[in-house]
Amino acid sequence: MKHGKKYLDNRKQVDSEKFYPLTEAVEAIKDMSKSNFDATVEYAARLGINPTKADQQVRGTVMLPHGIGKEVKVLVFADGARVQEALDAGADYAGSEEYFQKIQDGWFDFDVAIATPDMMGEVGKLGRFLGPRGLMPNPKAGTVTNDIAKTVTESKTGKLEYRADKYGNIHMQIGKLSFDSEKLIDNTRALTRELLRARPASAKGRYFLSIHLSSTMSPSVKVDRSSIIDIIR
Repeated sequence: MKHGKKYLDNRKQVDSEKFYPLTEAVEAIKDMSKSNFDATVEYAARLGINPTKADQQVRGTVMLPHGIGKEVKVLVFADGARVQEALDAGADYAGSEEYFQKIQDGWFDFDVAIATPDMMGEVGKLGRFLGPRGLMPNPKAGTVTNDIAKTVTESKTGKLEYRADKYGNIHMQIGKLSFDSEKLIDNTRALTRELLRARPASAKGRYFLSIHLSSTMSPSVKVDRSSIIDIIR
């Protein structure tokens, strides 16, 4: 992959062999980023799991204390009175058949999809459209629920779903460069603690193999795992 001059200049500012304490890693990301837009700060962790085994799946939700600095658009699959309940709670879209058709036609103007349990028979048919984009409602993620109001509110205010890919990697947004350093540090620690909590009992050996931070336009910075939480392993 060919990188631009700004990226290559930033690359020179980072010691690719060094594991930076979290505070230094955040400062390095902020110092490197001179873009004329509010870039996203991203977190990437490689976990010591075997995702091909059913008992080593890592998936769930996390509430980042400071959100991610962007508007989260929520779609709720519901019918009857539940539609208005969802809209009153702040959902951007709510309904059933009209959204089934729109999605099949290629519409994905939402970040989170929530469904009431009774809708899953029909929503399940959208798996090939929603699944690859990480948008399929799932009970384990709390997005298949009868508690529509609470779930919409949490999704709009920073509750995010995470899921390890087939290589055992977790990749998440944790904020914006305009966040002060302490907010980015808080969000990084909150996500790491949640991933540690979700560690499968059958995963042996080192769990966090690596953690990197980067921004939209910057190289990644290796983070010293022990600087995030002192019980990491």
